Amino acid sequence: MRMKDNFKKQIKALTKILASFLLLMLVLFGGLFYFANSKPKSHVEEIPVEDSVEDFDKVENGIHVATGFIDDEGMQATIQNCTACHSAKLVTQNRMSREGWKATIVWMQETQNLWDLGVNEELILNYLSKNYAPTDKGRRQNLEVAEWYELN
Repeated sequence: MRMKDNFKKQIKALTKILASFLLLMLVLFGGLFYFANSKPKSHVEEIPVEDSVEDFDKVENGIHVATGFIDDEGMQATIQNCTACHSAKLVTQNRMSREGWKATIVWMQETQNLWDLGVNEELILNYLSKNYAPTDKGRRQNLEVAEWYELN
């Protein structure tokens, strides 16, 4: 009989310990959740962007306004295939031979998941090698930033 009574006492003690532990966890996680969600959110200022559909295909002085690409045969195919993944400035700041542009396309296909350009590859290579071929300028020109803004 004593053994049965001792066992019941141990079960009661274990139940109290478990209940206390669960209550402590509830209070702890509830407090963490409260403090995590009660901190003031930082105010993010939205910068208005002027979307102008009519200016997307605008060309001024032989330069495509939206991308900075030189207006020439193959420009549209180059815009469609190159700017889907990265900025047009990544193209316009570089100068390569036809072989260099081809090697870059192959590298992007092998490592960056660039799709097969199909019949557009020849058109794009002609465009890039003609308009963004190496020059004797030396170092590439600095990128021009139209407007600087501070990050808060």
